[in-house]
Amino acid sequence: MKIKNKISLGLIFLFSVIVLLGGLGTYYLNQIKADGQAILKDNNESLEYVQLMQKELDHWQMEGKTDFDNFDKALRFQEINVTEIGEKESTLSLRIAFDEFKKDHDPAHMAEMKKALYSIADVNRNAIVRKNDIAQRTAEKATSFLVLITGLCLLLSFSFILNFPSYIAGPIKQLTEGIKQIANKNYEQRIHIMTKDEFGELAEAFNLMAEKLDKYEHSNLAKLLFEKGRIDTIINNMNDAIIGLDEKNNIMFTNQVASQLLGANQNDLVGYYAPDIALKNDLLRSLLQQNEASAPIKIFADNKESYFTKELLEVKIPETNQVAGTVITLKNITKFQELDVAKTNFIATISHELKTPISAIKMSLKLLENEKVGLLNQEQQHLVKHIKDDSERLLKITGELLDLTQVESGKIQLHEQEILPDNIIKFATEAVQTLAEQKQIFFDIQCPENLSKVHADLEKTVWVMVNLLSNAIRYSTDQSKIIIKAEDIGKSIKFWVQDFGKGIDEKFQERIFEKFFQVPNNTKSQYGTGLGLAISKDFIEAQGGNIGVKSELNLGSTFYFSIPKSI
Repeated sequence: MKIKNKISLGLIFLFSVIVLLGGLGTYYLNQIKADGQAILKDNNESLEYVQLMQKELDHWQMEGKTDFDNFDKALRFQEINVTEIGEKESTLSLRIAFDEFKKDHDPAHMAEMKKALYSIADVNRNAIVRKNDIAQRTAEKATSFLVLITGLCLLLSFSFILNFPSYIAGPIKQLTEGIKQIANKNYEQRIHIMTKDEFGELAEAFNLMAEKLDKYEHSNLAKLLFEKGRIDTIINNMNDAIIGLDEKNNIMFTNQVASQLLGANQNDLVGYYAPDIALKNDLLRSLLQQNEASAPIKIFADNKESYFTKELLEVKIPETNQVAGTVITLKNITKFQELDVAKTNFIATISHELKTPISAIKMSLKLLENEKVGLLNQEQQHLVKHIKDDSERLLKITGELLDLTQVESGKIQLHEQEILPDNIIKFATEAVQTLAEQKQIFFDIQCPENLSKVHADLEKTVWVMVNLLSNAIRYSTDQSKIIIKAEDIGKSIKFWVQDFGKGIDEKFQERIFEKFFQVPNNTKSQYGTGLGLAISKDFIEAQGGNIGVKSELNLGSTFYFSIPKSI
């Protein structure tokens, strides 16, 4: 039976109880009312008629009056109102005696009349008592029956009130609890409702859903456990140290390399709050404090000082883009660091050793150009010029390499002093003036006279400006201009070098300051080593400034750097 039908039957039951109680009460009240009306209408009226006729008889005896109209009128009403057994005979006797009395006024007839009136009154009084008893018994019967029916209905209604809501609310409560268990991933939860109504169908559908979810969970759980084991094996066998943190900075996993570097067992790390462990672990504390390591981290490992680079990976939930955790990776670069030191020492040695023969070549070229040594023909002069250009290029390369080794070794020596921005531009433009005149390039210098002094190393800052100007001249067309500008930007002075040459593609601009990087398919790359901008970046940043570039293809490039003002 459907829930709708059951609710309808329950409401019909309550309606029937109300109708039954109301109907029985109305029925018995009407019956008692009828009994009362019978007493009042039949017997009480007869007694009133008897009383009127008795009064007339008394008047006849006392006053001797013979007015029979009132008596006759009352007698006629009594004759109409005969209702009890024996009352008719007494009324008839009264009529006969009255008729005889009217004729002869015989006192014997009056005595018969009084006897008949007494009989009528006695019959009606007895009838009143009898009918009153009947009414009382009817009332008692009605009361008992109504009490019985009412009690039975109350019991049934009370049982209905107690059971019917629970019949509706019970299954709903079971379903609610089942849904909560499913939400908590308890897929073994089942609902036991044996009825054949909608609740039974819903429970059957719920149990089927839970069974499907349980199978799916267990099947995926086996796969997840297998994949987790495989991932744990991969992580533990990696040469890099890996530490996984959840969104609350609790350590989720570490591999063997990370545990060795931290000097702790995995069981003492996994599941614990990382900042609490960091209180007693200097390495973990430094890893948590730094968002990204800008320089290699020196850690004593493998019985020697080792170098590691730190990488941070934020794990985000794709649907909400919320951070679900962080993975810290320490990559061992000790071998590369050792090779880099060896490379730096090698380059420094080679560059230093090359400067002597290159200087000797330049001295020999000067002697060859001297007419006192002898005259050279045109072809020989051409060869000498090529040798001179190549030696200049070699000398520049060796100079840049020496500067690079100085930067990489961390031994940049700064001789800082207060310098006017105008002097930096002046010294740099004088150094490249000859190169600019060869291509008929005009310098548009925009440097206000009231600019504050900067606190910088004059030689290295001019070297950076010369490098930027040389590049601008190299990549500018003939008979063009280069804008050189200096401006106050608050705590620093910013220098600009803008050319109107080919420009740099946006995809290469981020790498333009990397060592040995040269823009691909650039016909001018033969003039440089790709170290000038990298060295310039290190020189500027060592002085507390920054350097950058803005460029668009076919519209030219603007290189800029800033130097802090003097305090």
